[in-house]
Parts: sequence; C-alpha cells; structure tokens
Amino acid sequence: MLLSNMTDSAAAGVPLSVDFSSPEDYFIFIFQILFATTTVMIAGTVVIGISATRALRLQNRFIFMLNTSICDTLVGFSVYYLGLFDVHDGYPFRNGTYSVLRDLLGVNILTFLFAQFDRYFAVCYPFVYSRFITRQVVIGINVYCWLYNAANLVVRNLLPVSKATQLYVFGIIFFQLIVLTKVVMTIKLYVVAKYQLEREPPGPEKESKRESLKIIIFVVISFLVLWCPSFVNIAIKFFTGEGLTFRNEATNLFAILARFNAVSTPSVYMWGSPALREATVRTVWGRLCPRCIRRAVGGAKRSKHLGDSSGEDTSGSLERALNMLIFFGIREDKELMHVFNLVLQTEEAVRSGPAGRRLDADLQLRLHHLKADNPGAVRLL
Repeated sequence: MLLSNMTDSAAAGVPLSVDFSSPEDYFIFIFQILFATTTVMIAGTVVIGISATRALRLQNRFIFMLNTSICDTLVGFSVYYLGLFDVHDGYPFRNGTYSVLRDLLGVNILTFLFAQFDRYFAVCYPFVYSRFITRQVVIGINVYCWLYNAANLVVRNLLPVSKATQLYVFGIIFFQLIVLTKVVMTIKLYVVAKYQLEREPPGPEKESKRESLKIIIFVVISFLVLWCPSFVNIAIKFFTGEGLTFRNEATNLFAILARFNAVSTPSVYMWGSPALREATVRTVWGRLCPRCIRRAVGGAKRSKHLGDSSGEDTSGSLERALNMLIFFGIREDKELMHVFNLVLQTEEAVRSGPAGRRLDADLQLRLHHLKADNPGAVRLL
C-alpha cells in the first residue's frame, strides 16, 4: 500500500521506474538503491582519502585516480534519479537530463586514455617524463576531460535533433578509435610490465611502477569489458536500426553494466595500492570505525617489533621522510634528478622501517650538496 501511494504521488511529477506489479519490480528498485549507495561509499572514500593525503596528491597517478573517482561518485548519485524514476536519458528523451548524467561516463573514458599514456611515458621515458609532465600538466589534462565532455554536451543539446543525432553518431565513431587505442596501449603496458621492469634493479621505484601499471591495466580491461555490451548495442541500433530497447534506464542492463565501472574502478584502486588503502582507513573508515584504525596501528607495532630492533616505528620514519620532500623545477642536473626520484620513492621505501632510515641518510647526504641559490629548489616542505 505504501509503495502504491508513492507511485500515485509521483504520478504528478516523475513516476517511479517500476510499478511494483511483480517481484522483479521490487528486486530492480532495491538493487538500484543498493547500487547507488555502494557506488557513492566506495568512490567517495577514494576521493576523500586522496584529497586528505598530501603524499598522494603530489603523485600524478593519484591525480588521475582522484579525477575518475570524483566522476564515479557523481555517477553513484545520478543512479538515485536514473535508477529509481522512469527516465530515458537518450533520444527521444523522457524525464531525462539531456544526457548530462549519462555523459558523466565519458569523462572516465578520456581520463583512462590519458592515464595509460602517463604510465607508459613514466616507465619507458622517466627522464623526459620528470621534466615535462609536471603536476600542473596532469591537472590541466584532467580539467580538459571535463571541458571536452561539457562542450560536446552543450553543442549536442543546442543543435536540431537531426544534427545532434549526426554528432552523436560521430561520437560513437570517435569512441571506437578511443577503444582501439586503449586496447593497443593496454597490450603495450602489459609488455612493459612483463619485460622492461624485469631488467630494472629491485627497489621501491620498481615496485611503485609495477603497482601503477597493474592498476591501470586492470582498470582499463574491466572498463572495456563492462562498456562493450552497451557500445555494441548502441552501434547496432544506429547503423542497422535494430538492437535491444529497454523501457527506461533502470531496466537497461547494458547501461547498468557500464555504470558498474563506478564501483569496480575505485575498488581496483584500493586493491592495488596499499598507500591508498592506508589513507582511506586513516581519513574515513578509521573515524567511522575506530576499531579499524586500532587494527592498523596494531599491525604497525607488530612490524616494528619483528623488523626494527631499534624501536623506531615505520609511521615515524614516514612522517620524517615526507617532511623532507622537495619540489624541483625543470633541470638537467642528474644529481638533482636523482634526489627527486628518491623523494618520489619515499612513501614506498619507508614501509619497512630500516629502509626508511637508509633512504633518509642517503637523502640527507644529497641535500647537503644543494646550494641556497639553486633555482631548481623551490621550497622545502
């Protein structure tokens, strides 16, 4: 009776996505609520964890993660409307948002593509990468992903329906090219991870590169797998006039699969990055569930007693080493570039305690050679 009243009251505005005339309707409605809530919680946790942790914000790969996680969080919020109400957010629109909510997924498409190129150049051309791919460049690339999708959306909504449809078909063809590029880059990154990294000496830098490559490969593969059914169905409908048609967004299985990227992507981030897991526990779940942070602290203490006889814990070494981070400008000085690489490795190196102290000593020795008038040294954190 309550659900019937809800449906009747919503009839004056936007009706619900189902009429609750069968058990499947109840399942769809409950699933959409759980799906939206899970997406917001997981993706939002990643956003807060990266935003509140300076050591993560300083790394380019985490900026890409932050951008996609912001988009995934917005996708989760959009499901509360697209999944719970009778909405068809495509031509012809019915209670839609003129593709505003649906096109959020387009931001991730471009972001993943740029993230693949970022990891490729970081591993294969580290010197060129450290000189030209600065934090400001990466932030600008992520902003461009939003601006491009916004501009495309505005133009498509201002054009007549016939022209907008043609632009939409062009977008599908452009998406094919992006997908092909993603497949090629995924293969190249796999080859790099399998063969090129094996030739590098063991160390924190090698493990950091391996971790970042593993994450981007898994993310892109899952993205393509979940997007593929929707893309194929859209292409069939536009080029042959056939294909599957669904009543609304809540019953569109292909759209649900595509939106599932908003759950899988941040989950892969946390699975593949121990530093991100620690950040989310400290900034989010440790505050909501103090027992979680106590377990983390307990694990750190056990590691101290097992691997560090001097009594210095890993977190203290991490804090001291991170406070020595230095930003360098564009320079060709090999000594300074080596110091810069050491600084980027700090977070990974200090996890073992003794390794952190060894890196501190090496870093202090090299910092001793920096001149006060050195234009490459911008500031000491």
